[in-house]
Amino acid sequence: MHPDSFLDSVFAELDDLLGRVDAALAERYPGDPGGRQPVHTVYVPADRMHPALLHEWGAAAREALTAHPPLPFGEELRERVLSKLEREPIEDLRIDFEDGYGIRDDATEDADAVAAAAALRDGPAPPFVGLRVKSLEAPTRKRAVRTLAVFLFWYGGLPPGFVVTLPKVSAPEQVAAMAVLCGRLEEAYGLPARALRFEAQVETAPAVLGADGRATVARLIGAAEGRLTGLHYGTYDYSAGLGIAAAQQSLEHPAADHAKAVMQVAAAGTGVRLSDGSTNVLPVGDTAAVQAAWALHSRLVRRSLERGFYQGWDLHPAQLPTRFAATYAFFRDGAPAARARLAAYRERRSGGILDEPATARALEGFLARGVHCGALDPSEADVEL
Repeated sequence: MHPDSFLDSVFAELDDLLGRVDAALAERYPGDPGGRQPVHTVYVPADRMHPALLHEWGAAAREALTAHPPLPFGEELRERVLSKLEREPIEDLRIDFEDGYGIRDDATEDADAVAAAAALRDGPAPPFVGLRVKSLEAPTRKRAVRTLAVFLFWYGGLPPGFVVTLPKVSAPEQVAAMAVLCGRLEEAYGLPARALRFEAQVETAPAVLGADGRATVARLIGAAEGRLTGLHYGTYDYSAGLGIAAAQQSLEHPAADHAKAVMQVAAAGTGVRLSDGSTNVLPVGDTAAVQAAWALHSRLVRRSLERGFYQGWDLHPAQLPTRFAATYAFFRDGAPAARARLAAYRERRSGGILDEPATARALEGFLARGVHCGALDPSEADVEL
């Protein structure tokens, strides 16, 4: 039987059988949203927010390099890192009303939300910014909602690049409730529909594996109604919740790697981006202590990048030099091979590595990330941004 005599009916039958799943897959897995992803999120307690914060952090980072020689990175990165610390010391700022801020009376937290809105409005702002409110668990739910509402009212809209961080997420229903809250705030303050987005912190065991044996983190994405921008791993709450001793709590603990691997699989292709957590070993004290903390931070940043986590948390100005240096070294080390492989793929030349289209897209993404963060000049990347 000639194919033309029956294939049209087969095509129609298969389209009918697979139409729903085609639509569901397209909705669930739209791919990377494109554009820039910050290399870090800096957490600053809300009561320490002020208009000159970015300048203060950049200056403190440069002062740490001067006070504790030698540089924790090679001379080839000196000018690029120092320029970054001068120009854009913070890529993503999170004004923290949760663990870094603590529990205050309502009047104090209201006042700090008003002051944070004024500081952000009046001072220079980083490309990305947001609030970490308290969780939607029962004891802090009303306070979380009120803080966000007060901030948005006094800011007078949405800052550019704004996102809300929702901590202590344990169930999809909390994410669904956050999506409802975003809609109500948009209505109340005349914001564009679906303009308010949020990220969820994965820092409890139920957020990774539910009591029903399912991967809760995958369900969080579906519950967000398209408003979820990121999943951020919470190093210390998650580790403590698993009973890991304080001295062993680290973003490189096997338990941390397991949680992040589940996050990575759940988020792949959905457009939801990932962030690793922080290290609480800060570069403070005498030079020996600072140098040791820098070495640890550099190694951990590089480790995260190698595992596909292109963002992490920073908690202290003196962590900025090693955040940028380790990130720049990662992209600069990999750029020559990435360019060569991409050129061979585009020109259909055979070589030692046979790359698939998906790998070619990953190579383009790698180079674009390097340009976005300042590790590479556009002329060194040869990709569309």
